[in-house]
Amino acid sequence: MKWADQLIKLSNFELEILQGRLAEVVQRRVAAELRLAMLTAEGEAELNHARHDPEAARLLPAFNEGLKQRKRAAQEAIDLGVAEEEGARDALGQAFETLKKYEQVAEQARIAAVREEARREGVVFDELGLRAATGRR
Repeated sequence: MKWADQLIKLSNFELEILQGRLAEVVQRRVAAELRLAMLTAEGEAELNHARHDPEAARLLPAFNEGLKQRKRAAQEAIDLGVAEEEGARDALGQAFETLKKYEQVAEQARIAAVREEARREGVVFDELGLRAATGRR
């Protein structure tokens, strides 16, 4: 069963790596979402400032164009993060399934070993019983 234990260890190691990857992907996606929210708030603040300052109002169209580009970049990062997260979750699910299969194989091997040991023990006891019965006659 040593081979099964090694497979389980390797599978657990792979799970840890995939969980770390998923955490990184989620963190990047959340950071991009936060960046988009901050850009939206920045745009609202600049619009409010432009209402009170004629110079800011004159520069508002250029600001809005730049803001639109930065928002687009943030949204692309979010979309990429969502796709990466989906892939990482799929890989993690497959790794869990693989680990479960290895654990089931190891358990079946353990049960087979116990059955074989019980069978051998039964043979030994049968032989002892036959010897004892033959010795009495």
